[in-house]
Amino acid sequence: MTDKIAIQVMRSQLGRVRGAGSAHAGVHHWYAERVTAIALVPLTLWFIYSMVRLVGAPQGAVVLWAGHPFNTVLLLALIAATFHHMQLGIQVVLEDYTTAKWLINVLILLNKAAAGLLGLTAAVAVLKLALGRTISG
Repeated sequence: MTDKIAIQVMRSQLGRVRGAGSAHAGVHHWYAERVTAIALVPLTLWFIYSMVRLVGAPQGAVVLWAGHPFNTVLLLALIAATFHHMQLGIQVVLEDYTTAKWLINVLILLNKAAAGLLGLTAAVAVLKLALGRTISG
């Protein structure tokens, strides 16, 4: 008669988790979210202030405003920070609420591609405006 011997491992909760984590990969992601959020505060306030000042201005005045190097650089920084922050936030949601590992990877790639394409589209629009060309021509 051979009885199976059950081996019980007495490990604490921390002992079971230790070594199975993300190897600190999430720290960079968390830090990037905070940095972009902090950068977006003054950039967004500047943008709102500028847009309020331009309400009712003719297109030529907007083109002159956007053509100023300081404003162009801040607009591009706003676009970069906004779309990067958006991509990071959506990635966290996808990782937290999607269960299939292969689907997470596909959705994260689509998220990064969409954020990149939207950001590039916005940057091209700003550069066209800054170079004095209208969007339609």
